[in-house]
Amino acid sequence: MINQIIKLPRIKKQLVMLLLDSVLLISVLLASFSVRLGYWYFPEDGLIWVVFGAPLIAFPIFVHFGLYRAVIRYIGFKVLWAIVQAVSFYALIWGMAGFMVAAEGIPRSVVLINWVLSLLVIGGVRVVARWLLTGGVNKVNKKAGCNCRRVLVYGAGDAGIQLVSALEHSKEYCPVGFIDDSTGLQGSQIRGLNIFSVDTIENTIKKLKVDEVLIAMPSISRTKRLNIIEKLEPYPVFVRTLPGVTELAKGRVSIDDLREVSIVDLLGRNVVKPNKSLLSKNIEGKVVMVTGAGGSIGSELCRQIVKLGVKTLILFEQNELALYAVDKELSANKQLSIKPILGSVLNQNRVRQVCQTFGVKTIYHAAAYKHVPMVEFNSSEGIDNNIFGTFNCAQAAIDASVETFVLISTDKAVRPTNTMGATKRIAEMVLQALAQRQSNTKFSMVRFGNVLDSSGSVIPLFRQQIKQGGPVTVTDVNIVRYFMTIPEAVELVIQAGAMGKGGDVFVLDMGKPVRIDALAKKMIRLSGLEVKNESNPSGDVEIKYTGLRPGEKLFEELLIGGKVSNTEHALIMRAEEEMLPWGELESVLNMLNKAVENCDYELLRILLMEIVPGFQPQCDIVDILYKKTT
Repeated sequence: MINQIIKLPRIKKQLVMLLLDSVLLISVLLASFSVRLGYWYFPEDGLIWVVFGAPLIAFPIFVHFGLYRAVIRYIGFKVLWAIVQAVSFYALIWGMAGFMVAAEGIPRSVVLINWVLSLLVIGGVRVVARWLLTGGVNKVNKKAGCNCRRVLVYGAGDAGIQLVSALEHSKEYCPVGFIDDSTGLQGSQIRGLNIFSVDTIENTIKKLKVDEVLIAMPSISRTKRLNIIEKLEPYPVFVRTLPGVTELAKGRVSIDDLREVSIVDLLGRNVVKPNKSLLSKNIEGKVVMVTGAGGSIGSELCRQIVKLGVKTLILFEQNELALYAVDKELSANKQLSIKPILGSVLNQNRVRQVCQTFGVKTIYHAAAYKHVPMVEFNSSEGIDNNIFGTFNCAQAAIDASVETFVLISTDKAVRPTNTMGATKRIAEMVLQALAQRQSNTKFSMVRFGNVLDSSGSVIPLFRQQIKQGGPVTVTDVNIVRYFMTIPEAVELVIQAGAMGKGGDVFVLDMGKPVRIDALAKKMIRLSGLEVKNESNPSGDVEIKYTGLRPGEKLFEELLIGGKVSNTEHALIMRAEEEMLPWGELESVLNMLNKAVENCDYELLRILLMEIVPGFQPQCDIVDILYKKTT
């Protein structure tokens, strides 16, 4: 029946309330006279019109105060106050009308009794209706032990209270209590739920049979969030969080706002505020080109560039589908000047023509093959694209008098053990040599580690494997990696490029390295599951160690040498590293180019090791087309 009422059209619900209020108001008046006179009273003569005409007095007043506009399921203090005002005004008007109409008058105490009873009845029926319509019966059933997920809310502030309110309307979730750090709140109740201490969290989870813990503290720092997550990690409960305050600014907290604990939460890394002057220096009012604009880094570069007052943004991409996607996303803002250009960085004339046609002043070169095993299996293409693609773009920039050229590099360029890392180090060396050779274009390189949720990232893979019940595949129990979010990395890249003087190698502070094995275990436990191993054979998800892939190493580094200096940004360092002058580098590059054309994989390996002294291949040549000569 309740569901049928909820499904009624709005106008029919209002008519139901009008009819109910009419019956209640008349009943209250009869009760008021009966209470005053001490016997059951039914009006006669003129008083009958005073009693049965009461709804005609009340309805215009109730409509004016919005009693029929309010949605019963969501009435709060403001609506209750409107009821008090409306009923009080009605009782006063009715009393005056009663004294004027009734020949014998009416007892004055009846007016007072009518006012009190009307307040109780008109307000009470709405409160009861709200309780029923918002699942009051279901809440009782939940507490009695129906089949729903029992939820503990971490944080008894405004966000936590709003979240509990949303959960109470849900059939799937049953809030059973709060956890809060404030000693002033611990031991008290909110919305009928006890607030427990953080110190008793283990007993609380066991006692209340908690299935999920929801962290409802959107304004805390990432470090604080990490501390909370680490406290919850040992327990077999699914953990979710509310996003930050800025993301919740759109309105009320709801169940849909909840998200799984992300790698960002696990890192606990606090973002440093950007230097706005550095952000806009090479972008505001200028024509900017991003190569590889459809990739993970390239597309984020484009998103941030359009917010910095760029005059025209050139999207240069060889993948048609990726170019279409990023162009469609950015072109939704009709005020932006976006130019989608299909092209390969291996076509120097094409890059030069684009730069000259549009008068490009800044280039962010993000076009590269970055997946280590994939480049190892296709080494000649990786070398051609990453090294000679970078050279072609750099030479085109010089010819077109581009002011600034920023290369997106990688920590895998430091003492590389794979072809991809070696190609990125040579790309750096090409720009270092060209910077020394000329002064038209300022070249700089920004080196950083893994970015979260990029193509090929391990985090989405782990998440998918956990949902499928495992196994979660980790290459080696000792492997570690640096991580940073894509938006933060891009923001730092833009600022680093603005500090370039020519030939600079910038290194981003990636924070502490993360053990991938420990990360996998955390993700499993925070999903409410247990790791399955020898000590816990009844666990849910197994971790399988698959061994290092071709070219992969246990840990990454950000510096080749020890010479590093600070910059005006706390998370950006400037490295001083050895290089080859263009005269020496050019001849080796020519040989490397011929080896690419001839698909001479053995010579390619030799030349890479010659150009990059720190290159120590982790595996033999595994190119798919390679045939070992005897």
